[in-house]
Amino acid sequence: MNTMINHVRAMAGYNRWMNQKLYEICANISDEERKRDAGAFFKSIHGTLNHLLLADKSWMGRFTGMPENFKSLDQELYSDFDALRKEREKQDQAIISWVASLQDSDLGNDLTFTAMTSPMTRTYPLWFVLSHFFNHQTHHRGQVTTLIKQLDIDPGITDLLMLPEFQ
Repeated sequence: MNTMINHVRAMAGYNRWMNQKLYEICANISDEERKRDAGAFFKSIHGTLNHLLLADKSWMGRFTGMPENFKSLDQELYSDFDALRKEREKQDQAIISWVASLQDSDLGNDLTFTAMTSPMTRTYPLWFVLSHFFNHQTHHRGQVTTLIKQLDIDPGITDLLMLPEFQ
């Protein structure tokens, strides 16, 4: 059955799959190298992974009605890579579980929130916000794969079409 909810669930699975792959690779990179300022928007591999977790936690707080209070988009949540990785795994499972609870009809509901970057209230349909949510993840993981590639490490295939559930 082709429904928007199937798309959202596939994207949640893709998010977890790619995060697992990237964290596995990054576990073999020294802490110093992961935290080296490589000129990326969030400076380093660690900074970008941290931002992704922070943004996902922020969005999930909005989705579930339990908002997080972060000071900035680059606030460091965990300086320790293993702690960051454990929280990433926990967050990915929370995303999978929350998305599994949704029905197609939920995607037409509005989500109202105040953005951290500009304190104005915004309202969008949930399907549109979820499109942004998953697109944001893919965008920043693309930055991480570039930083990894600059270290002469092949991040492997990152295409959605290679998602294991669809092989």
